Amino acid sequence: MEIVPNKLNSSGTKMKIMVKDRILERLREAGAGEYISGQELCEALGVSRTAVWKAVGRLREEGYPIEAVQNRGYRLDEARAESSDLLNEAELNARLSAATRWAGHPCYYAEETGSTNDDIMALADQGAPEGTLCVTSLQNKGKGRRGRRWISPDGGNVYMSLLVRPKMPTNIAPMVTIVMALAACKACQEIAGGAVVDDIERQERGQAAGAEAEAGAAAGSGENICLEKGVCAAAAGSGDQCVYPARFGIKWPNDIVVSSAKDPAWKKMTGILTEMRLEERDIRDVTIGIGFNVNTSSIPEEIAATASSIYLATGKKTNRADLVAAVWKHFEEDYGLFVRAGSLAPLRAAYEQVLVNKGRTVRVLDPQAPFTGRAIGISDLGELLVEVTPASEGQVPGRPVIRAVSAGEVSVRGVEGYV
Repeated sequence: MEIVPNKLNSSGTKMKIMVKDRILERLREAGAGEYISGQELCEALGVSRTAVWKAVGRLREEGYPIEAVQNRGYRLDEARAESSDLLNEAELNARLSAATRWAGHPCYYAEETGSTNDDIMALADQGAPEGTLCVTSLQNKGKGRRGRRWISPDGGNVYMSLLVRPKMPTNIAPMVTIVMALAACKACQEIAGGAVVDDIERQERGQAAGAEAEAGAAAGSGENICLEKGVCAAAAGSGDQCVYPARFGIKWPNDIVVSSAKDPAWKKMTGILTEMRLEERDIRDVTIGIGFNVNTSSIPEEIAATASSIYLATGKKTNRADLVAAVWKHFEEDYGLFVRAGSLAPLRAAYEQVLVNKGRTVRVLDPQAPFTGRAIGISDLGELLVEVTPASEGQVPGRPVIRAVSAGEVSVRGVEGYV
């Protein structure tokens, strides 16, 4: 990943990127159906005809539908471009500039890198500002929690990391992971059409009106909504794609999970890794890394029982640049509330609304003394609150007690499955 902001490297790569992006900007400014001649682009950008030709070729390689007509010039097919899943620096910056004030500015994109967390820390060491974002489609050294390797395949996914420099106690800063999870869940709901967990739970209890309303609303969008796996009367025989209503939630503390009519089991589709660096006793910086399984059509066999993607759950492709912008829009809003409060108090209600563990029996894998209880929510510090009856711990039956579980100490599993 190129990490030298606003400078030309020895090969001139940055210059080529700038010409390409400026041509794209000009084609978009021209509007639908309008052509711009190659000579006009040369004069406007101060480059040769060969440079324009090469830059247009690069844009086509990235997936931009650019037409070239002799004696008329170049034209961008905006309709086809908008429906494509184009992920590059130009698409990201265009959306981030409209969605956020500081999160994602500046933004760097590479088709492949080792780890976006490592890229951000390298940029931070060079003095990069808070809000710097690195995005990629493929990591070859992705990192997970507790030193695990995070599988980061190519195939329509997105991996990214953001730099923040919080001025707060070191025991408060790790809660930013929960802020990130909530923002990611909101973004999935916004971009991929996910319902709030509470709404779907009501449907599961037999109140089908919500599902019918959702199907009716989506039908107006021209999509073929399937309320059951393999059932799609609208798409039958038409060759059109089935789209399944999906719900997104959070498995405490920070796993984004998805469930749909196509695949009703809760499965993980997002991983988050936050790394904090200290300078003596103060926080130097925090790197927040997040990876989304977006448009991938297959999951490695060893994790297929607990992992999925937005596409596998919904049957619908998602524009990754739109998702990236939505993530940091929601993060910027929620992070501001978190910093001002110095806790998760202002975000608790929203987080608990999408907490799939809430109301379920969970097994807390405490290395000292594992126990079972019912998850009832989180504390202002992000701890999972578990209601435990004394009898379940081998004591005399009595009034339930609430135990606060910290994310860094234990793991939580559903008694009957992943959630």
